[in-house]
Amino acid sequence: MMHSEESLEAEAERLRRRPAAESAPPVLSEFTVDLPGDPGRYAERLRSVLSAAVSLGIAADFEQEELPTEGVPGWFAAVCAPGGEEVPDFAGDGRGAYESHTRSRPWSLQNWLYRFDPDDDSRGWQWWDVTRAGPSRVHIWVDSWGESFFGCQELRWAAYTAGALRVDGPVVRRSSAWAEGTPA
Repeated sequence: MMHSEESLEAEAERLRRRPAAESAPPVLSEFTVDLPGDPGRYAERLRSVLSAAVSLGIAADFEQEELPTEGVPGWFAAVCAPGGEEVPDFAGDGRGAYESHTRSRPWSLQNWLYRFDPDDDSRGWQWWDVTRAGPSRVHIWVDSWGESFFGCQELRWAAYTAGALRVDGPVVRRSSAWAEGTPA
């Protein structure tokens, strides 16, 4: 899937503030995320790392060998580093949960950031929102253009390292399910 500068700017805006219900597509994909703590703090961390990546997608030259990392939260850069030492507990625990649940290796920071290249078609989603689904659960909503199967491992990595215990999904749902949710 290709991402245009315009679609990345709209995605960046949705990361800053909840979109209006009437702007939603007919369906969205939902991930259910179990947390050890406060959904609000979790949502802030997740948005911070995705905002940095989407901003790079808008402005960075992806022909470079390495992308700039100034806007990336320090905890995320640390958890992506080999060994992942000196990371906050939430990020280290999320890294372990990611490895356990996905049977995948951790992402390097540069590899993860390159998934936000507008010309890279491997990222099959755009951020929509995150809503509370209980005292220690949230729903992450993304626009997958109605597809039930799409490239989203970079989102899983961000979701886990922001502090998730478990990430299930995606499940395609009517956007009214998102609109009825309480913002996280």
